[in-house]
Amino acid sequence: MNAIETDNLTKYYGDLCAVNHLELSINNEIFALVGPNGSGKTTSVLMLTTLLHPSEGSALVCGYDIVTHAEEVRSRISYVPQDMAVDIKLTGRENVRFFADLYGVPHARERVDEVLGIMELGDRADDLIRTYSGGMRRRLELAQALVHEPSVLFLDEPTIGLDVAARKKIWEHIRALRKKGMTIFVTTHYMDEADQFCDRVGIINNGRIAALGPPMELKARLMKDVITVRVDGDCTPPGLEGVVLIGRSGAEVTFTAENGREALPAIADALSRSGTNVRAMSLHEPTLDDVFLQAVGQQQEPHGFSDAKFRIMLRRRK
Repeated sequence: MNAIETDNLTKYYGDLCAVNHLELSINNEIFALVGPNGSGKTTSVLMLTTLLHPSEGSALVCGYDIVTHAEEVRSRISYVPQDMAVDIKLTGRENVRFFADLYGVPHARERVDEVLGIMELGDRADDLIRTYSGGMRRRLELAQALVHEPSVLFLDEPTIGLDVAARKKIWEHIRALRKKGMTIFVTTHYMDEADQFCDRVGIINNGRIAALGPPMELKARLMKDVITVRVDGDCTPPGLEGVVLIGRSGAEVTFTAENGREALPAIADALSRSGTNVRAMSLHEPTLDDVFLQAVGQQQEPHGFSDAKFRIMLRRRK
């Protein structure tokens, strides 16, 4: 039995299809769902954590339907949202104990001490949260999420806003949980983290999965050199044989080519003749950023709901 199984999972808001027939099977792995703002990431997580009902399709989490057996699902998962979910007026121990009491954890005192130790917060357990750093607060949120020993952990942007050292520490803990058999569903905008730490990556765009697989496999699909060109203003594709435009992000335009070294001067010459001012060019092997750019193309405005819009919507429902 997979920890997460979706079947045509779909969510509409009026005429807008935020998630479009999502098909996923996830088990005992770190799975990253990545995509542009408004692509459907937040909607997908909110449905899988029973906070939103799907319009069509279904999903099983730990073998239970997210609609008809929502309470069973909630008892077996944890969800750490992007926004801070700790009370700064309480100590670390008090925050975790609150969650232990909510879940009716037996031997709560011992379990609280255990998860604080796992997250390397034992020596600061009785300090007020206002004295914690951002990385410590994020580790405390993980301690809260783990206190009832969930089977599936949902993490929404777990390292956003943290420095490099704190990000590395968070991923050390996430990987340790994976080794213990936990299924971890992550959303992130950091492609380097998804590439380095996740077993599989799903790229979602306009509510649909545009690419899915292990990072190495996704990068191998490009099978070409990648050329990035920094330009001023508009850029007309050079129209060269074997050179394919895969997307643009800001001032950077990205192409693929069979032989990058030969294509570099040809692209520079073609762009110059078309009136494009080329500021810099680089050649590299495919990265997950390149896969992402190819999958989603050039994004203007979000097609769906942003995280902020979802929070407003949920507050209005309460």
